[in-house]
Amino acid sequence: SGAGAYICGEETGLIESLEGKQGKPRMKPPFPANAGLYGCPTTVTNVETVAVCPTILRRTPEWFAGFGRKNNHGTKLFAVSGHVNNPGVFEEEMSIPLKELIERHCGGVRGGWDNLKAIIPGGSSVPMLPKRICDDVLMDFDALRDVRSGLGTAAVIVMDKSTDLIKAIHRLSKFYAHES
Repeated sequence: SGAGAYICGEETGLIESLEGKQGKPRMKPPFPANAGLYGCPTTVTNVETVAVCPTILRRTPEWFAGFGRKNNHGTKLFAVSGHVNNPGVFEEEMSIPLKELIERHCGGVRGGWDNLKAIIPGGSSVPMLPKRICDDVLMDFDALRDVRSGLGTAAVIVMDKSTDLIKAIHRLSKFYAHES
């Protein structure tokens, strides 16, 4: 079974693990909503979605949709780590500029914004962005897709100029090889 394996974060990998099998993703279709856990219709929901539901119901869906920009509504939990002064998890509206997210919530990049080398904006499986793109990019699905990256899990990894990007990519590759 999956026993906490990284791949079990993918919904069908989690279902496989819950069924006592190796936690590997299933081919889709069929999708879990049609044939999920033990072949039954299944909805897999993350804690971020469940946690915000009471607030949306209390304050209205229209209120929640007022955050962000078209097709990127609502709020998001951004988990910022790496070379920032105050790493952490921050709830912020979708479409916030990346630089504003780092400056407002993390106290900036260690050594200042000019010391930034690159950022992985959506977890280790999405392409990194060089500083020149980070200066202006918005943190939402469409903006990051437009710069050939992604929001993914919104796990933001900040790397300053002391980072050897080749070594960083190699380390991530070793992690994925181990988890595969």
